[in-house]
Amino acid sequence: MPVGDSMTIGSAGEHTWRLRFWQHLRATGTEGTLVGPRTALHGDGGHDYAEPDFPQHHLAGWGEGWQHMAPVIADAVTAHRPDVLLVSLGLIDLGFYTDAEQTAANTRRFLAEARRAHPSLRMVLLPVIPNVRAESDAPFASEVAHFNTLLAKTVADLDEPRSPLLLASVPDSYDIHQDTYDGTHPNASGEHRLAASFADALHQAWGIGGPYVPVPPLKRPTG
Repeated sequence: MPVGDSMTIGSAGEHTWRLRFWQHLRATGTEGTLVGPRTALHGDGGHDYAEPDFPQHHLAGWGEGWQHMAPVIADAVTAHRPDVLLVSLGLIDLGFYTDAEQTAANTRRFLAEARRAHPSLRMVLLPVIPNVRAESDAPFASEVAHFNTLLAKTVADLDEPRSPLLLASVPDSYDIHQDTYDGTHPNASGEHRLAASFADALHQAWGIGGPYVPVPPLKRPTG
């Protein structure tokens, strides 16, 4: 189950890292699918994918963060029974709602609620990745760095054999000027980099799938 904010749900007309990740699973012959209570892209509530078999399900929302997902994750896990959560959250919290310490507390609440619904759930957590605000707002950049440190500590503290946690790596050489279309939201290259972060973590830690190799999406029909 992909869990995230605007970088995960994507906008109408985008492919999203969710599609890139699913293509990777299919290309590596990995059994499994994407699940979740939502399917829409942001913008028109549409399903504008050229890949007819793509399982578009997720738990992501534009402008939603750890504090929004913590109250709903148990119901989503209970209803859709994922084995693994792929979580990319934090930028919205730090940008609009909570400081690093409060965001870390909401992260712990989220993890506890997810495990309450599924005690053997595995989770991969992505740190807050580079973004345009952190480039120009030093106090915000400091909060992002502090939260990422707290996130790593949370993973170390709460990892357990029955319900393991992984900290995914921020994509190597992620460049907001090359990998996003507005300094925050990923373009095609950024989508591949985010998908690779999750795919490589799963492969290296748990032997799921293989090393990430980008697969180009089908072109949408024109005319």
